[in-house]
Amino acid sequence: MALGMISFLALCIFFIQVPQGQTGCAEVDSMTEAVAGEGFLLGCISCKRREEVPGSAIVDWHYKAAGSEEFIQIFQYEYNNPTILHENFEGRLEWQGTMGTKDVQIGSVFLHNVTYNDSGTYLCTFHRTLYHVLDEVDVVITKEVELTVVEKANPELTAVISEIMMYVLIAVLQLWMIAVLIYCYRKIYAENEAREARKAARSQSKLVESKDPCDGIYLE
Repeated sequence: MALGMISFLALCIFFIQVPQGQTGCAEVDSMTEAVAGEGFLLGCISCKRREEVPGSAIVDWHYKAAGSEEFIQIFQYEYNNPTILHENFEGRLEWQGTMGTKDVQIGSVFLHNVTYNDSGTYLCTFHRTLYHVLDEVDVVITKEVELTVVEKANPELTAVISEIMMYVLIAVLQLWMIAVLIYCYRKIYAENEAREARKAARSQSKLVESKDPCDGIYLE
């Protein structure tokens, strides 16, 4: 029962969060707090407004250290060719975005073995080309992630609230299902009682009708 409710909840959340016309893509902001020594997903999603228009995209990642004024390019993805462009991130960045197509809409990268030196600003840039029937349109979309590295994970307020709401909704759904079961049981029980009463009434009626009218009359 609980598994079915969780699936129902996930489906509801999906339809609430995904805008119309973008059923295959939903833009979600990246998390911003990483734990030292662990891995972290630098999220970056840019959905096309019209899915039916073909396109292609190149994704660039730039990084600016805390206290610095200059961005440095650290990563680039161009159709099946992820490239790490800075020695400080060599062997630590892994492409976690759209695969198998040039029409990239998810440009996330996974940062392995996070260090305190990784704190700073990350800039994700989509260089997208849309292929309309009559012409091509170039679009540039940028998204920024302000990363803070901490020693121990702190649950974010939104995550805590979301989890609480999930359990509240599950509890409400369970109570609702229990109420429905009780209602159905009472309805079925009442119908059975009524049916038994009708059977008893019909049996009594047949007994009365079949009684010999000469009973009790004796000939002298």
